[in-house]
Amino acid sequence: MTMDRSLRISAGLVRSRSVLSRAERIVRLQSSDKWADGQSPLGLPKVRVYKLSMKKKKKAKEEGEGEAAAGAKGAAAKAAPAKK
Repeated sequence: MTMDRSLRISAGLVRSRSVLSRAERIVRLQSSDKWADGQSPLGLPKVRVYKLSMKKKKKAKEEGEGEAAAGAKGAAAKAAPAKK
C-alpha cells in the first residue's frame, strides 16, 4: 500500500544509509577496481559506507560575520536613496 502524498516528508531520507543495495555495492566495487565483468552478483564482499560529518563553526566568528554583513547592508541601503 502506498503512502498518501500529504503524509510524506518533503526531505525524504535525510540521514545517511548504513546499507547499500546490490547495484550500489557493484558500482562502488567497480570504482575501486575490485569487480570484474561477468562475476556473480551473489556473495559480494562488504563495502564500507562512510559517514560525512560537518564541523560546526565557532559562534564568535558567525556573530562577527553577521554584524559585519548587517552593517554593510545598512550602509548600502542608506547610500541607494542618495543616488536617486
